Amino acid sequence: MKNKVALVTGAARGIGLACAKLFIEKGLKTIAVDIDEDELKKVKEAIDSPLLECCVCDVANEDAVNALCNEMLERYKAVDILVNNAGIFRCDRGPFSESKSEHWRKKIDCNIYGTLFFTRALIGAMIKQKDGRIVNLSSVTAKYGAKNMADYALTKGAIASFTRSLAKEVGEFNVRVNSVSPGNIEPDDRYPEMSYLNRSGSYEECARLIVFLCSDEASFITGEDYVVDGGRKKI
Repeated sequence: MKNKVALVTGAARGIGLACAKLFIEKGLKTIAVDIDEDELKKVKEAIDSPLLECCVCDVANEDAVNALCNEMLERYKAVDILVNNAGIFRCDRGPFSESKSEHWRKKIDCNIYGTLFFTRALIGAMIKQKDGRIVNLSSVTAKYGAKNMADYALTKGAIASFTRSLAKEVGEFNVRVNSVSPGNIEPDDRYPEMSYLNRSGSYEECARLIVFLCSDEASFITGEDYVVDGGRKKI
């Protein structure tokens, strides 16, 4: 994977940050994208590596995404790996009958449009060079549903469908597209009873799977969704 360029959205914390760290460990130029400038500054300070580049961008802003991606493509000629990780999760949860449309829009704009914008902006160069790897973050809620999270589950179901369809569209160009569906991923091991392994998963465990899917070791895997939930008991 050396000499490749990876771009990770939502990279200032959590799974995105864990992915960025692993890519850098493997020698990839890594572009960490996040809307939170202060957190990105902390990431830059914590990861003292010339392989890391931090970029502030709202993934839901189409013009900003296009400008950033065009700049990266001009600078590096190609972005070989895209991890669409940015998303809104624990926000405005509650009964759907009491939900507000502005809350739906925030999740749809970030979780769906953010993935679409970055993918469209970078996939043309991947097709041209006949090489590319995309991993989208879906969720176990797309498979099982989730009480009081219907709008969020909707967005992640869309990501899973988008992944399967796009993989069929670009496979002939050696561009692989997969998704990962995390379950109970908690840094402080909250809700261990939700997993048959009797613990929560870690950001690093998700990141290791994502990085594997971006590697040549996964060269015959595309259009798949990988669940990382420790054997889900309930949701």
